[in-house]
Amino acid sequence: MSLAAAARPALAADPALRPVISFHGVGKTYPNGTEALHDINLSIFQQDFVFLVGASGAGKSSLVRLLIREEVSTSGRIFVDGQELSRMARRRLPRLRRKFGIVFQDYKLLPRSTVAQNVAFALQVTKPGQRHLREKVEESLWIVGLEDKVHKFPDELSGGEQQRVAIARALVHRPPIFVADEPTGNLDPDTSWGIVQLLLQINHRGTTVVMATHNREVVDLVRRRVVAIEGGRIVRDEAQGQYLREGDATLVSGGNR
Repeated sequence: MSLAAAARPALAADPALRPVISFHGVGKTYPNGTEALHDINLSIFQQDFVFLVGASGAGKSSLVRLLIREEVSTSGRIFVDGQELSRMARRRLPRLRRKFGIVFQDYKLLPRSTVAQNVAFALQVTKPGQRHLREKVEESLWIVGLEDKVHKFPDELSGGEQQRVAIARALVHRPPIFVADEPTGNLDPDTSWGIVQLLLQINHRGTTVVMATHNREVVDLVRRRVVAIEGGRIVRDEAQGQYLREGDATLVSGGNR
């Protein structure tokens, strides 16, 4: 039994510490017959910081897409903050997604909008006419260290700065859960480390963080919870894990999807 598995039952016994995210026997098979995930059982608790690690095609991104309900599981049940995703009506999805801040490897910024406009866009879409919009944008940019870049355009920023804008945009509505899918994939090592330190600060403020990554150095330095996925299955779940452990060589050499 892993360290995480040994620790979790005691936490789960306290109703105040119920999982904010839980997967129960979840599988995902795509229309072409490819099984991306098989029998996923996973609980993530409030203020956890979890690395999802595995080779390209192992199933990390499929798991993230199920979590934010971009895809629907083929089998099993997924709960977010006590709500079952598979039974959720489509009209309730916008409210569900406001629970998440989400960033990806590509920054998805609006090229003709300033930094401040990019960040404000998230609030204008989810809650039009919101009061104190400027203050919330300024606060979000202060958290990521870009308060002096409000009038810049994306092409005037470095890659690391663009990712920080994306993080600020994801934070501006103050989500309880932050999901990062390969957020350092396009960045050099020093910039990557800065982004991860920022995510650790966000976690320290009380936000649950789930980060899918190939970045072995970052995972090994941070030593937070590691969930390793191989061939669509969870093969390891450790409270203070490393990217690789003896017998995990396939995490860097292959996968199913």
